[in-house]
Amino acid sequence: MKLVLNKREAKGKNKVDKLRVNGEVPGVLYSKGNDAKMLSGLEKDLLKAFSDEGYSNIFEIEVDGETTSVLFKEVQMHHIKNAMVHFDLYEVDMNTELTVEVPVVLEGRDEVKVQPSSLIQVLNEVTVTCLPKYLPSEALVNVIDMQIGDVITVADLDIYGNENIKIDMDSEETVATLVEPTEEKEPEEGEEVSAEVPTVAETEAKEEAEEE
Repeated sequence: MKLVLNKREAKGKNKVDKLRVNGEVPGVLYSKGNDAKMLSGLEKDLLKAFSDEGYSNIFEIEVDGETTSVLFKEVQMHHIKNAMVHFDLYEVDMNTELTVEVPVVLEGRDEVKVQPSSLIQVLNEVTVTCLPKYLPSEALVNVIDMQIGDVITVADLDIYGNENIKIDMDSEETVATLVEPTEEKEPEEGEEVSAEVPTVAETEAKEEAEEE
């Protein structure tokens, strides 16, 4: 995809607020050996781009007719609303290796044959180093045929062993495991469930002690 962004000279809270009123989000483009560039873009376009690309997919931006390959470096979201507050991008040199965290995807996690069972994902991302053209968008492993007690490790991921991709993690690190489901013990019929509720006298004694 190509995301159209604008250069911005606006600094300061008032000017940034004006951008947001117009549906734009402020951001910064970083590139090795060059000064950072201040940018802005329509929030709806940026949200879609981040939803589609995440942190591990290279995409293109166009600024004043010039196209650049980039990755999302950091995205700040509003703590309550689904709104983007700020974004950072960094320019990708297609001839230089880069290190990126790639999401781990457990393929078929809702179709595990052994039931009942509980699939526990221990590792959500793996760190890889490679040239941009070899950068995977995700690291896959199929879990449909897992048995109780099975453990999937980094060595089981589809990108492991790819000569163009270096995984910067121990090959034996656990990615996921399948275990028996844990069941909460229900109280038997007629069995009383005790709850330690302090008496009035105990409460008053505690309050007196705190006042002394």
